[in-house]
Amino acid sequence: MQLEDHFGVLLRDTVNLSQFRLDTLDDRVAKIYSALRSDTELGPRVLGMSKQGSWAHRTIISPVGANEFDADFMLYIEDDSEWSAQDYLTSVKSALLRSPVYGKMTLTRKNRCVRVVYANSCHIDIVPAIRRGDAEYVANYEEDQWERTDPEGFTRWMKEKDDITGGNLRRVIRLLKFLRDHRGSFTGTRSVILTTLVGEQVNAYSKFGDPGYYKNVPTTLLHIVNDLDEYLWANPSKPVVMDPSNSGASFDHRWTQETYAYFRERIHAHSAEIRAAYESLTKEDSVTRWQSLFGEGFAAPTASESSMPFGNPESTPASTSLSGRAG
Repeated sequence: MQLEDHFGVLLRDTVNLSQFRLDTLDDRVAKIYSALRSDTELGPRVLGMSKQGSWAHRTIISPVGANEFDADFMLYIEDDSEWSAQDYLTSVKSALLRSPVYGKMTLTRKNRCVRVVYANSCHIDIVPAIRRGDAEYVANYEEDQWERTDPEGFTRWMKEKDDITGGNLRRVIRLLKFLRDHRGSFTGTRSVILTTLVGEQVNAYSKFGDPGYYKNVPTTLLHIVNDLDEYLWANPSKPVVMDPSNSGASFDHRWTQETYAYFRERIHAHSAEIRAAYESLTKEDSVTRWQSLFGEGFAAPTASESSMPFGNPESTPASTSLSGRAG
């Protein structure tokens, strides 16, 4: 059984990052950006910023236990031929160290970003970037080189795919990230790879052939995971995962053959488990099967929620969300 209302409860109460934490993230990023813009040395070079990754794609999930969640933003800085790629990362960290607020916090220069750590809450990665013509590049510290990127193109691709599913793609990605992070399945597969592979399974032809192919979250989950399983099973060797924005970059260097094989086997198992839960003829058996995948958070809405319009699956055919979160 589909039990769409149970998925709404699971997403709202267990999987989604709360609106309060999303608002807190917005506020913290705005303050970091303001501090960088105000810095006397770096500030005049700062040209703008934009969200990227799961924050931009609206696929951030609640972290496991007391772990931190993370978010990234691009910091566009003036292109200076006298600066190396390393100089950009070093300059961002130096500007933060000069700040009376961030200079007291834990700051880490990573290979492609500078990380600001909010203990027991979240960390925010600042990714220095430059524009040359129509192309964008991020700094790679270890190689002291620029890497082509197109985060806005990735976000557009994500929106196009999500629109085909009526908004259910983002929810399915959150559910799969929940299986990875909270249920210990396919550990080692980075979010960018998971998002790309899952998004690539979505196409308008499937919806043209079956208008209900992505009609709600459980149906979208069933079809996407089944389609992903077929793709993976036809590829025993790790495939090349290209950036769907057509930047020319690939993501599969973040994977090993061993990690890929494990992911492939787990998706194959989950595909069978999801189909069994979806096609179960009794509610009790279906709930048991869904809970074996997603845990006790997969539950019926309360009586008051069930009486509300947004608690009725028939009134929200493409949403399966009981929260106010957009997406």
